[in-house]
Amino acid sequence: MWYYEKKLQYPVKVTECNPMLAKFLIEQYGGADGELSAALRYLNQRYTIPDKVIGLLTDIGTEEFAHLEMIATMVYKLTKDASPEQMKAAGLGAHYASHERALYYENAGGSPWTATYITAKGDPIADLYEDIAAEEKARATYQWIINLSDDPDLNDSLKFLREREIIHSLRFQEAVEILKEERDSKKIY
Repeated sequence: MWYYEKKLQYPVKVTECNPMLAKFLIEQYGGADGELSAALRYLNQRYTIPDKVIGLLTDIGTEEFAHLEMIATMVYKLTKDASPEQMKAAGLGAHYASHERALYYENAGGSPWTATYITAKGDPIADLYEDIAAEEKARATYQWIINLSDDPDLNDSLKFLREREIIHSLRFQEAVEILKEERDSKKIY
């Protein structure tokens, strides 16, 4: 099992209330390529993947929950002092009407999270390529949110998350090579 330390993986600071930026970040909370989808995808896939890479999926899957916690903290800090009018002006009026400032698993467009966001083919190499693509899409989304943000404190945390996506992608690429070598030498999968 793992040990939960009651602190964020990386500090989250925000300069000012900014519900529009929170709206963009909600994509990484409950969107198709967000942290919840990644965590559930990897923790689900590990049951049908060869022993050589189970630990990798477990480690990255649980780290994605730490990233989800960071995103939730960012969204909370960006909206906690927002007026209903500010929420509405940021395109979060419907969210406010249904949830006030509570976090809810949805994407930036307001569509609820769905299990169709996670995939598991059952072929280890196909699943790992899906994981690489997911990490690269998350990296790109973080970069685009950084491009939209003028908050240097928040951008620091977003850059940390973007870099972790790159590391995860590299680890999955290494796992693909390990499994390809095993497949080619033993003619399995």
